[in-house]
Formats: sequence, C-alpha cells, structure tokens
Amino acid sequence: MSSQASPAPAGELSRASPVAVSSAQALSQPALPKLPLPKGPVFGWAALRHRPAPTLPSVEDLPQLRFTTSGRAAIHQALQLLKLPAGSAVLLPTYHCPTMVAPVLMLGLQPTYFGIDSEGLPELASITAAQATEARAMLVSHYFGLPRSLAAVRAWCDERGIALIEDCAHSYFGQAGERAIGHWGDYATASVSKFFPVPEAGVLASATRQLPASTLQPQSFKAQLKAWVDVLEIGTRHRRLAGLQALLAPLFRLKSGPVSTRVAPAPAADTSADELMQGCDMGRISAKPLALSLLLREHLPQDRIIALRQRNFALYEQWLGEHNAMPGLGKNGIADCAPYVYPFWVEDADRIYHALREQGLPVFRWDRLWPGTPELPQDQGRRWSRHLLQLLCHQDLGSDDVQHTARQLLSLLPQRQHPSQQEVSPT
Repeated sequence: MSSQASPAPAGELSRASPVAVSSAQALSQPALPKLPLPKGPVFGWAALRHRPAPTLPSVEDLPQLRFTTSGRAAIHQALQLLKLPAGSAVLLPTYHCPTMVAPVLMLGLQPTYFGIDSEGLPELASITAAQATEARAMLVSHYFGLPRSLAAVRAWCDERGIALIEDCAHSYFGQAGERAIGHWGDYATASVSKFFPVPEAGVLASATRQLPASTLQPQSFKAQLKAWVDVLEIGTRHRRLAGLQALLAPLFRLKSGPVSTRVAPAPAADTSADELMQGCDMGRISAKPLALSLLLREHLPQDRIIALRQRNFALYEQWLGEHNAMPGLGKNGIADCAPYVYPFWVEDADRIYHALREQGLPVFRWDRLWPGTPELPQDQGRRWSRHLLQLLCHQDLGSDDVQHTARQLLSLLPQRQHPSQQEVSPT
C-alpha cells in the first residue's frame, strides 16, 4: 500500500479535520527522501502541471501592483512612498525577520515595537500612548501563511492617522477575514520567491493608493543569464528535470565541483545589528526583478501551489497536531489560504531545531530578533522566537518528505507518542 496520504478535497482541508489516513498507512515506512530537502520551491516539470484547488484571492489581484527584487525591497519602497520625515517612528512586531527591520533603518526611521497575541495579531494594548503619538506607520504580518482579519488594526490606525503596511510575505494567496489578502493595508508587500520557483522577486501593491511609475533599474545580461543557470542547477540537484537530468548534471558538477552533503548550521541567534543588516542583502532594492522570475510567475499554474501546500500542512497536522502546544493557531481552517509553514511549539527548541537542521530537513525559526527588541508583558513574540519552529510546506515537498520530517521531529520530542501507535480513521 502506498505510504502517501490521500488528500481530502482541497476546500475541506482544515487543521481541525486534517488529511485522514488509515492505520496501515500510518504504520508504513516510506523510502527515505534524498537529503537535504529543498528549502523552497524548485523548478521542474511538475511545476507546469495543474492540480485541483480552490480559487483563492492573490496579492496580485490588487489594482495597483509593482514587482520588486524581494519582499524587503517592497517594504523599503512602501516606506519611501509614505515620505516620512527622518526619525519618524515605525511600529514593528516583536516577532520578526530581520528583513522587516532593515528597510526602516536604511531610511533613517526609528523602529518601535509592539507585542503580538496568541493569534499573531498586534496586541494593541501593548502600544503606549507615546508610541501611538510618535508613530507614522505600522507593519503588520500575516504569519505562517494563515491570514487573519485586520479590522481592529485598520480601525486603530485610522483613528490615529497611522499608515498600515500589510506584510503578506507568508500569505501570497488567501482571504484575511472580511477582506481578501492585501486589502487591509495602505500598502501590501509580498514575496514571490516564497511561493514560486524563482531566483528572486517581491511585490508592492495597494488597493487604495496610486503607485507612481517605477524607477527601478534593469539588471545586467550576466545577471539574467545566471538566473537561468541557477534555476536549472537547483532543479537538477533535486532531480526535478527528468530527461535533461543526464545532460545537465555532469555540466553542473564541472561548474561547481562535487555536491556537498554538509548542511549549513543554523545562524547564531545573538547576531549584532551590523551582521543582521549585512545578512539582509539590501544592496539590490533599487533593481528590477529578473526577467526569468516574472516569466515563471506569470506562466506557472497557481492551483498546484495552493493544493499541495494545503495537503502538506494537513499532513503535518495529522502527524503532529496532538503534540503541538502552539496556542491560538491550532484550530483555524486552511481552506481559504495557501500555508507557508506549519508552526510547531517545542519547549527544548534549541536542541530539536539544530538536530533537524543537521539532518537537512526543511525547518527554520525566527530567533534572530533585532537588538533592542523589548520584553513586553503578555507578548507572544519573544516566546515564539524561542520556542516556535516553522516547518516548510511548499509545493515541492512530497508527502514522503513531510512524513519523514514529522517522524524525525517526533523522535526528538520527550515522552512522545508516535502516530503509528494511534488508530486514525479513514475518510
């Protein structure tokens, strides 16, 4: 019997009712995947295929749209368009990637932080009157690709004259409560490369504000050519280009030498501000995205992206749900979104995270907070940075890859109960 779980209809997937498999399927042991597993979407023949999936709104549906080299470049441009005076305060979440902070500092603005609640929404009560008075903009994220209504945040910003930047880096597709993704903010920003197998690209969009003509500079012919080589090389390395594999693999081995199986260690959490800024790679924020990125984004089927991300998220939930102490987010449906990661809470996060990384498994965490990020009462952000693992569920991870990752995680948990010991009812 196949070890892969049979997905439920895409519109029925939810964390409360994940993909169900028989006990025989749960007991079966699939072949070990080739490690390391891809940390993002990979171009291959499968990327050209359609899959049945719900039709979801996209950040691309917004009336004003501009493509950038990255999500951080889009944040930088949104802040530029706001024309904030030097030193203006920008409200940022305590739970963040450094690339959310770097554009603020590059423009001579002042980051000031707010806490988040168990749903990942701003803890508005954590924002002092002085912060609210000084702030000119606020960046709010839809974490993990599980978008939330921002009605309360939108009203709070409107009452105080604060511009809202809706960060959709994790949520390229979906419904955010009463509105489609991207429609809450004055500006919305997103990351194409987190959802499509492209070398780079981000999005700046708006439902309400006109975007001026782009002044971004085209990239060189050498950069454009390198993009094609890189996409084909990654596809070959992960065996996604059957038929071309035998031709391309020897060429890339000559180019790069023997492929190393060594997995890069996780970055240190106690990184200085200068090191964080350097790691954010802000040098290309004024460039146009590569032509190949725009070509693939335009022509690759989006239904496959949505369907397989929902399937992989639901598989993680089937394997890990009862072991997941993640508060608040554990019971929300995924029928109206295309998840980016499956968030999993662990107490002994350092040991487990580094063990999974050493095995080449698709996991990361946001433990590199910008220096000066405060400890706030009732804030989940600091706790998430210490204890929350983000298990990637992109479309180029197979069912066996997800199940292998889940098994390895379970093997590291103390006093665990393996899913193979449970009776799981078939659909």
